[in-house]
Amino acid sequence: MPSYGRYIIERTLTFVLSIFISITVVFFIPRLVPGNPIDAILSRMANIGVSVGAQELVEEYKKMFGLDKDIFTQYISFLRELLRGNLGYSINSFPATVSELIARALPWTIGLLSVTSVISWILGTLIGALAGWRGEKSILSRIFVPFALLMYIIPYYILAILLLFLLSYYMRITFGFGLPSSGGYTPGMELQGLTLEFILDVIEHSTLPALSIILSSLGWWFLSMRSMIITMKGEDFILMAYAKGLREKVIMWKYAFRNAILPQTTGLAISLSRIVSGALLTEVIFAYPGIGWLIYTAITSLDYPVIQGGVLLIIISVALANFLIDMLYPLIDPRIKYGGE
Repeated sequence: MPSYGRYIIERTLTFVLSIFISITVVFFIPRLVPGNPIDAILSRMANIGVSVGAQELVEEYKKMFGLDKDIFTQYISFLRELLRGNLGYSINSFPATVSELIARALPWTIGLLSVTSVISWILGTLIGALAGWRGEKSILSRIFVPFALLMYIIPYYILAILLLFLLSYYMRITFGFGLPSSGGYTPGMELQGLTLEFILDVIEHSTLPALSIILSSLGWWFLSMRSMIITMKGEDFILMAYAKGLREKVIMWKYAFRNAILPQTTGLAISLSRIVSGALLTEVIFAYPGIGWLIYTAITSLDYPVIQGGVLLIIISVALANFLIDMLYPLIDPRIKYGGE
């Protein structure tokens, strides 16, 4: 079998196996937590003084959501319904379905994650290339290397909390204004429809979450690209380009940058799961109405179907993105297509 065909089959089997293992883990992990969703709901109702129904009603709800069966029967039923595309009903938000809740939250996460990932990758790659080419004593390296190292070692959630304190609470107390600290928009604004005022309000609310993700990712992209460009400068083909008398800009962008962009693209695929997990934590900190916030609220209420649906969506999205990049990478680097020959 040709190397490229074997490569495709191996990546496809790895993708399918990883998805199956993820589905199994996502199903069993929430059920290992003590308690169950029905008892959690009844406990919250009792705490606020709402009378709890008879035990027969409790058993009826457990039967409705399949919680009266043993865990392996639930697992088989879950797989069967999943193959049909049915994620079930939310226990905490019944009669809303899991698909409806995900459909409301998904655009917020896609908008936040896609914009911040593209901006941080492009900025980090371009600035890192320039800093690496100009050398360690350049102004770019002196300014950005310490900044990038600091941003790289600070976790997403710590940076998010720092930005929340400085740009929201501190600025509001000191100067009388600041960026919104939570939510995706001002309550009531959505009633006006998709107006310019509503769009500007959404951008204002997303500034802090987006800034925390961009700054956290920017450091890594800058450092990795700078290191690769510095390595490329000593390669024989760069020296040959100089010997041919080519202009320095041509050598940098068409020789050094073009070769360094390949591992940088691979790095984007490898770090995609880290970027997504960081974005989800950021959503929780800022109460941003995306998938991360949806999963967090589902975990606090032991809403099994929503936990399963939300986490599976993230896992499948990351795995699919990596799979597509794996499929496209041989088109960028022919050495993979021909087995390194």
